[in-house]
Amino acid sequence: MKNQQTGNSSKQKGSQGTNTRLAHGGYNPRDYHGFINPPVVHASTVLFPDTEVMLGRSAKYLYGTHGSPTSDALGDMLSELENAAGTILVPSGLAAISIPMMAFAKAGDHALIVDSCYDPTRYFCDTVLKRIGVEVEYFDPLIGGGIASLIRPNTGIVLTETPGSNTFEMMDIPAICEAAHTVDAVVMLDNTWATPLLFKPLDYGVDISIHALTKYPSGHSDLVLGSASANARTFDQLRDTHLAMGICAAPDDCYLVYRGIKTMNLRLKHHEKSALEVARWLQGRDEVARVLHPALEDDPGHELWKRDFKGSSGLFAFVLKDKSREEARAFLDGLQLFGLGYSWGGFESLVTLPDLTHRTIAAPPDDGSLIRVQIGLEEVEDLIEDLERGFAAVA
Repeated sequence: MKNQQTGNSSKQKGSQGTNTRLAHGGYNPRDYHGFINPPVVHASTVLFPDTEVMLGRSAKYLYGTHGSPTSDALGDMLSELENAAGTILVPSGLAAISIPMMAFAKAGDHALIVDSCYDPTRYFCDTVLKRIGVEVEYFDPLIGGGIASLIRPNTGIVLTETPGSNTFEMMDIPAICEAAHTVDAVVMLDNTWATPLLFKPLDYGVDISIHALTKYPSGHSDLVLGSASANARTFDQLRDTHLAMGICAAPDDCYLVYRGIKTMNLRLKHHEKSALEVARWLQGRDEVARVLHPALEDDPGHELWKRDFKGSSGLFAFVLKDKSREEARAFLDGLQLFGLGYSWGGFESLVTLPDLTHRTIAAPPDDGSLIRVQIGLEEVEDLIEDLERGFAAVA
């Protein structure tokens, strides 16, 4: 088996263009009678030709939880894009975070978690990790190489996310990795915002790159799936833990993400262009204190973003100047085109009002209410008209 269990065996195509790699990566039609797409294999049981193969466990596939041609197609694609030794596929983005943590965390360990992480990640760390005897410490996303002062001999995990969830701080990932690796800590990064097309964490020292495939790879808001792509140092242990926990991805979801990822680069370019247009328009509004988007030239994290990233996606935030949460709710309720929803990365534009009161290090904005927006595939003019309705509702 490839990918989920033994690592990526796809030929590297680094010299080819992104769209070409997406169109042809992950699966060879000649492997299945020439059909252009991989088969969607629905199966638990695998039959063996004889006892030698069965008892010797020498077959490519052993059981439904160990992968299939469907999951291999997606996993091989992701491993190639991430320059990874292998990829595991799991039922959600949160599982893509929790399983790597369970693979490397043990009682008595110290774990460093960025304070701007995805909210459900924080809940997992504060409950499950602490219950198994791991000491959890949160750190400032802007700490950079200063994280060396927090590293201990028993630091086992450093979890990063760049840009930060909801507030979009950029992190100096190479500096953090250099400090963490002095004690052989495993560095993990939630790379959902950028996808491997815009940032390749493993090339910058990260050990495990994590994605909610629910978002841009799927692109159609119709499934939940996650992945973790690891380097050679960590993949075997990640894979073994994944198998031991028996948490596998459904074939239909794998196929839909494989299909969606073929057009991800084209969609991302549209998300990026539209989001920057809307962000710059918001910068000119008197009602807006500031826009939090690392691709904007005046953003505090812009230089790091320009150094490490190849582009930006459709998710950012802005601060509604001097407005309470009640007034921010009026803004959201005044919208007609933007949906009120927690996810992002799909074709539709969404808006949320994040609750940041649980943070302990990265303080929430003090100059108004933070509003997060996902810019979808609609026309920018229509989205701006809708945002004007929101401002009118507050006024």
